[in-house]
Amino acid sequence: MSDIIHLLPDAIANQIAAGEVVQRPASVVKELLENSVDADSKKIQLILSEAGKNLIQVIDDGKGMSETDARMSFERHATSKITNSDDLFNIRTMGFRGEALASIAAVARVELKSKRPEAELGTSILIEASEIKSQGPDAVPQGTSIAVKNLFYNVPARRNFLKSNPVEMRHILDEFHRVALANPQIAFSLTQNDKEIYNAPAGKLSQRIVHLFGKNYQSQLITCQEETEWFKVSGYIGKPEHAKKTRGEQFFFVNNRFIKSGYLNHAVQGAFEGLLKDDCHPFYTLFIEMDPSKIDINVHPTKTEIKFEDERSVYGIIKSAVKQALGTHNVTPSLDFDMDVNFENFAVHTERFNPQNHKKDSNYSSFKSLDKQEGKSVRWDNLYESAINESSLSPAEIRQEEMAGFDQSTPDEQTEKVQIEIKSDLSSPNAENKSTSQPVLMHEKYIMKQVKSGVMILDAVIAHERILYEKYLGSVENKAGVTQKSLFPVQLELSPGDFSLVMELEEEIAALGFEFEVFGDKCIAINGVPADVHNINEKELFEGLIEQFKFNKSELSLDKQENIARSMAKRAASRSKISKETFELNTLIDRLFACNQPNYAPNGTPTFVILGLEKIVEFFKYK
Repeated sequence: MSDIIHLLPDAIANQIAAGEVVQRPASVVKELLENSVDADSKKIQLILSEAGKNLIQVIDDGKGMSETDARMSFERHATSKITNSDDLFNIRTMGFRGEALASIAAVARVELKSKRPEAELGTSILIEASEIKSQGPDAVPQGTSIAVKNLFYNVPARRNFLKSNPVEMRHILDEFHRVALANPQIAFSLTQNDKEIYNAPAGKLSQRIVHLFGKNYQSQLITCQEETEWFKVSGYIGKPEHAKKTRGEQFFFVNNRFIKSGYLNHAVQGAFEGLLKDDCHPFYTLFIEMDPSKIDINVHPTKTEIKFEDERSVYGIIKSAVKQALGTHNVTPSLDFDMDVNFENFAVHTERFNPQNHKKDSNYSSFKSLDKQEGKSVRWDNLYESAINESSLSPAEIRQEEMAGFDQSTPDEQTEKVQIEIKSDLSSPNAENKSTSQPVLMHEKYIMKQVKSGVMILDAVIAHERILYEKYLGSVENKAGVTQKSLFPVQLELSPGDFSLVMELEEEIAALGFEFEVFGDKCIAINGVPADVHNINEKELFEGLIEQFKFNKSELSLDKQENIARSMAKRAASRSKISKETFELNTLIDRLFACNQPNYAPNGTPTFVILGLEKIVEFFKYK
């Protein structure tokens, strides 16, 4: 039997590597931008055509490459940043895989032009599918220009899996934001289909944030800064009132490298505890600087996930730094101005790094002095003991007690029962004179109405959301939305990503009843809103619709029509004022039970519950 194991040809090996490195146009953008940053560039231009499918070109004014380096850069495992294994754990530059350009050249047509400052002529190289077509001297400006054309042209199956241009463009913008935020000292520009989207000059981090996300960020940024012997945190957080439903504007950088960390994000969210609305996420751009030997960046191929030597201490200091920033800017009160709030809860964690400092630190001494207050400790022990005694029931028993007396029939049975009872009440000849059968609005949200089996308690906002959802879904599917013209057009400036999303959803948004037109660069003019929406700010409604759509898209698997209907219903219902008039409350109830599925809101939350008569009797039973 002949031997069957052999070495793969370089072209095939490069295509296999490209499957890991080059997943979509945004992957190419990331690698090329980071190479330009490492080249000490002062200005970097990103030029795109068809969201990178036809062209991705990055031009910089950095150090450039010699003829030999330009040729070697397309070889696998070729790098200028690693000489031995120790370098893997002491890396501060960005792209260092040694496979990026080789992988990109395996699935595209690549033209590279580069020139060093001291050279009279530069070098030009043309590669197609890992094959060098031409190489020679060329009169080019200082720096490097790499043009990647017709991505995946030789791998049609991969190209077919690419998403629409707006989707791919949003991924590119994500990568562009990360690199541009990490390097505010470099000027960045982005052009798509000959239209300039960004032109951010070199400056401070706060200026870069405003250039990327809009002028409204000028008033919401809070400085966040903390430094220890081994760890430094700096950057900005957003004010709680500007938090959004989506998680897209949270950035962590470790030694200027963007990372994703649910653990550290939890630390920031914890610092905002009690200040945010439900399911809202604050803006933050935080930079962590520390010894590279204390982290491992080789956890994930894209290098967006890293491991810390001591994650608990990093978590504690970040949470404390954010809390201090919020307190300093009067977002939350600082209760003890004599104690260093940065180490109030985390002295134990940091002690192993600075044990000698803690012995001399008066703040740490005051922290330890709490142990000497024996009287207070006894009282706290008593409180804990009583709390434990009060919580003798198990979670299951507590849940069972709470649900006792509520109708436990199936949703369909419960709905049918309530519909029959309500119709019976309304059809009664004395219905108008029986005040007990009329609905009552409680706490501006809950509707209570007597039914034969007890009392129905209905959440008016959730019920209204179900009603609107079914209406908007029908409007979108049938393109039958009715528009109420605005007296004056309302201008709304959007971020490039949101503008791209609005253009992608233009047909669905119009079907809801919105009427808008493009008005200048990344700006729209809202000329009308859905006819059944009253006394609502057009700008807030439209912005809320887009935010809710993005949130649903990140959390749920929904098609565009259902997502846009859910998003609009959620935002419109939450901003509608519930009338106390009996007629309107009855109308709301009737509209709910006329829905195809009146039991639940689109997200599965119950719209009503029935408090049974047996439970009501039990409340007042003599024991």
